Amino acid sequence: MAAAITYEHIKTCKQSGARLGRVHTPHGTFDTPAFMPVGTQATVKTMSPEELKEMDARIILSNTYHLFLRPGHEIIREAGGLHKFMNWDRAILTDSGGFQVFSLAEMRKITEEGVHFRSHLNGDKLFLSPEVAMEIQNALGSDIMMAFDECPPYPAEYDYVKSSTERTSRWAERCLKSHSRPHDQGLFAIVQGGMHEDLRKQSARDLTSLDFPGYAIGGLSVGEPKQLMYEVLEYTVPLLPADKPRYLMGVGSPDALIEGAIRGVDMFDCVLPTRIARNGTTMTSQGRLVVRNAQYANDFGPLDPECDCYTCRNYSRAYLRHLIKADETFGLRLTTYHNLHFLITLMKNVRQAIMEDRLLSFRDEFFEKYGLFGNDKGF
Repeated sequence: MAAAITYEHIKTCKQSGARLGRVHTPHGTFDTPAFMPVGTQATVKTMSPEELKEMDARIILSNTYHLFLRPGHEIIREAGGLHKFMNWDRAILTDSGGFQVFSLAEMRKITEEGVHFRSHLNGDKLFLSPEVAMEIQNALGSDIMMAFDECPPYPAEYDYVKSSTERTSRWAERCLKSHSRPHDQGLFAIVQGGMHEDLRKQSARDLTSLDFPGYAIGGLSVGEPKQLMYEVLEYTVPLLPADKPRYLMGVGSPDALIEGAIRGVDMFDCVLPTRIARNGTTMTSQGRLVVRNAQYANDFGPLDPECDCYTCRNYSRAYLRHLIKADETFGLRLTTYHNLHFLITLMKNVRQAIMEDRLLSFRDEFFEKYGLFGNDKGF
């Protein structure tokens, strides 16, 4: 049986060691390293599928936890799966719901069987386990599914992280056994272990022995300093199979995307570009720009003179500021479009730099122009 998800290696950058590749899915191929826009509730906030295609998004995310709560996976199954339900014919990745259970749900109780919790929407008592997470994602029909894991907080005691990481490995094996559609849905495991090298090594060893079609690195970008995240990546990524995709979860600032690619990561996702856009904060070639600020009231130039996106081709900073100050939804749509386009284009430039063996030079030039030196926020 052919694998649902395969990775094709194209080139390794001589200057940085970063890799250029391609991930093949049942709903098309995407080049890596790639940034994946997040569509939590079966939609990327304020964007249409047509707009996402216009900016060349090849894969997006949806959220198992939120779709489980509403409208319910059985309704999406009845609709013919998530692709048909949301009118998106390119690749979709669904997370397992684990992170949301631990960050959003109230009164949760973790057992070996799974997690008992109350919905953050209405307080209903609910239960998620490896088997339930697989049932939901099989119903959704995503191209890439994530194993149900426990994401330990930062900071956390070593003994807690150790027992949590060991449980994640046991849960991953149960996910593999209960996954009913391996022919058209690829299941990725999630390497945990907090900020502890020995636990990361044990987690990677346990999970790679189970031969998943792809591997994610979880438990990072949870409040730790950026430099610590990079150190964890440096010793974790080499533990993962070279012939399979590597996915760093929850990372989307420009500096972390570039640094992650340098360390061998293929896939990234984050709500950052859409979330900050709704507050009037944008990413430009010259750095972070808060377009709602008073200094842009009479600025009739584009958001970013070097950007060719729909927003920058057609609308001024002054107009965007007016829309956001007036609480007009169109303003949020325009800033969201720009931020997503910015990151998707950034990753195209990263891939080109890898092809030309100059990713470290690209990073230094980008950081200097963007004003990133000494800025831990990265946006």
